Amino acid sequence: MTRKPGEAQKLTAKRFLQRLKAQASPVEARKSLRYFKSGEGEYGEGDKFIGVRMGTVFALAREFIDMPIDEIEKLLDSPIHEARASALSIMAQRSKRKKTTDTQRKQLYDLYLRRHDRINNWDLVDLGALYITGIYLIDHPRDVLYKLARSKNIWKRRTAIVSTGQLIRHGETADTFKIAELLIQDKEDLIHKATGWMLRAAGDVDLRKLFNFLDKHAATMPRTALRYALEHVDKKKRAYYMGLKRS
Repeated sequence: MTRKPGEAQKLTAKRFLQRLKAQASPVEARKSLRYFKSGEGEYGEGDKFIGVRMGTVFALAREFIDMPIDEIEKLLDSPIHEARASALSIMAQRSKRKKTTDTQRKQLYDLYLRRHDRINNWDLVDLGALYITGIYLIDHPRDVLYKLARSKNIWKRRTAIVSTGQLIRHGETADTFKIAELLIQDKEDLIHKATGWMLRAAGDVDLRKLFNFLDKHAATMPRTALRYALEHVDKKKRAYYMGLKRS
């Protein structure tokens, strides 16, 4: 989309927040508080929900896709959950755009990692990891994923495994299985779900490698991760691997 002269000056965090707040709904805010378990330990602690539906967030993000990086960071600094979701949506949409250069994608990637402190719930990770870190790492070294997988921070660990989803879409599954092994005994259910999700996706690309992984880990891995990993497997195989699970 070609913008008129001076239009880019309107792509500010302040203007975005004005538009976002105009769509706020107390009813939706209460739903979000229940859905995201905000305030429970690490899970969304300190979040403020104003009740803007994600469809509206995505639509606004498309309008502000060319927002300057420093203005996006201002949105990330907001205590409003939907503002940070918007920042990540803008970044993700720009990263996916064909005309975006590798240098521009690196700016988005660097911002995501540098401000990971503002990414404190599963939806924020999933918005960013698939399309910001994941897309950038297709053509770059993946060492950072192994560092994130070993982090004490649950959201960095989730970023590590979810980022591999983009690699899977390009037919690469090795990093998924390696990082899944690092996370296989994680204590957090949200890591179990993400790991199982990515194992399932990797299995869609290479079922033999998934079975090799499950032959080694099915008996001891978290039940949730195992169940997610087996969702696209035939009933006989699913029953076999679930039967290996030790109680």
